Amino acid sequence: MAAERRVGVAVDFSDCSRKALKWAVDNIIREGDHLILITVRPENNYDEGDQIQLWEATGSPLTPLSEFSDPVIMKRYGVKADSETLDIVSTAAKEKQVEVLMKVYWGDPREKICEAIDKIPLSCLIVGNRGLGKIKRVILGSVSNYLVNNGSCPVTVVKLHEA
Repeated sequence: MAAERRVGVAVDFSDCSRKALKWAVDNIIREGDHLILITVRPENNYDEGDQIQLWEATGSPLTPLSEFSDPVIMKRYGVKADSETLDIVSTAAKEKQVEVLMKVYWGDPREKICEAIDKIPLSCLIVGNRGLGKIKRVILGSVSNYLVNNGSCPVTVVKLHEA
């Protein structure tokens, strides 16, 4: 019996993260895998007194698809999942018989995604790339570049636009 694979996909519900998710479903995910969506929100992005404060340091619990498909539940996490992303993961769950989970972190995406790789732990990670030019990448930094260089599992970067 093969070891359980946990395939992580970093999502921010943008076009580039949807493309990375679709690529992962089409090319990496296979029956029996766990597809884990990792999203990182800005620090303190929750209502005062909310239970999210308890999870700020460690991230939310792993949330099953049935729960993160519910806008009311996701509002508690400060996340607004888009219908295209939900459609991709719902289809993957049915067609490929994979368990889809989401984990929400608060803070710096570079640090928190690296933390997710180690704590969950992930077998591999797929991330999107916005295709910043060299100057913007130097000024803004590149999350995908950081993850490739610092992640402790294989990291695949899916470009939004072909070169």
